[in-house]
Amino acid sequence: MSVPAPVLPRRRRSASDRAGGSVCGVPRPEPAELVDAARRGDRSALARLLSAIERGGDGARAVGRATHGLGRDAYAVGITGAPGAGKSTLTNALVDLLRVRDEPVAVLAIDPSSPFSGGAILGDRVRMGDHALDDGVFIRSMATRGHLGGLAVAAPEAVRVLTAAGYPWVLLETVGVGQVEVEVVGQADTTVVVVNPGWGDAVQANKAGLMEIADVFVVNKADRPGAKETARDLDRMLDMAPPGRTWRPPVVCATATSGEGVPEVWQAIADHRAHLEADGGLDERRRQRAADEVTRLVAARLLARGRAVMAQPRAAELAEAVAAGDLDPWAAADDLLGDTLPAHDGPADSPTPDA
Repeated sequence: MSVPAPVLPRRRRSASDRAGGSVCGVPRPEPAELVDAARRGDRSALARLLSAIERGGDGARAVGRATHGLGRDAYAVGITGAPGAGKSTLTNALVDLLRVRDEPVAVLAIDPSSPFSGGAILGDRVRMGDHALDDGVFIRSMATRGHLGGLAVAAPEAVRVLTAAGYPWVLLETVGVGQVEVEVVGQADTTVVVVNPGWGDAVQANKAGLMEIADVFVVNKADRPGAKETARDLDRMLDMAPPGRTWRPPVVCATATSGEGVPEVWQAIADHRAHLEADGGLDERRRQRAADEVTRLVAARLLARGRAVMAQPRAAELAEAVAAGDLDPWAAADDLLGDTLPAHDGPADSPTPDA
């Protein structure tokens, strides 16, 4: 009988528990010291850096400064797909393949967290238990619990920490294909979308944004009926894609549980990387991602400021006036913001940090 993975409670942390500071009068290592230790192979230091990123705030900012510009030759592969598509099994199979080639690899697995306790069922650590004692593999689960900017801000920072630690490959796996997950996996250099036989149709694929983000399609569980038909349907959808793309995502059939087709999946990833490097697309992608990351950070900080403004007693008074019909909401916002932000004549057209 299988034993369910434990739900880990969210631990309350004090300010001194961040990177830097002190505990019981004993100085804690600064982020730069932890980065140096992580680059020397100290897994505990690497875990502490990732914890600081996950908590957000000043600690994450300090870690981001310490790791910025390091590990630029590393490559991130995003793996997404509907729940139950076999993303974790495929990720584990790709780790097996890389370790056979003696290449170090890090896995950042996004796990859902409880809305009540904040804890997470770290299923990926259970499924990838075969690599627990392998020094060439580092697996980290990042829970979806809320923090400044959400996952769309934390994930690229975490990937940077892993690449700064010297891992040439980072596999970024998400819990599903919701809007947040699509944004997170979009931080990767190559995005693999995993589907199952009999999956969806063109409308659902386009609604999920999969046709835009996929660089490689994998029809997993290809030993089941309908795999060839699903691959053919994906090819037809790709035929209808708007012109102008220099890369047509390949559709690869695989059965991750047995390893069949996994080398072909990795070859498709390698081919995409070679394509990006040949035409300058990799540098362009990374420049665009950097711009998007700055935008998300600005939006996250403005959102935090907005929440602070709304916590003021004056905000409650204005809300009452709006509800009573004595004041329109734009005038209430102008009253609260004053000259701190430029005026806006309509609804915000920029997504929130968690969009």
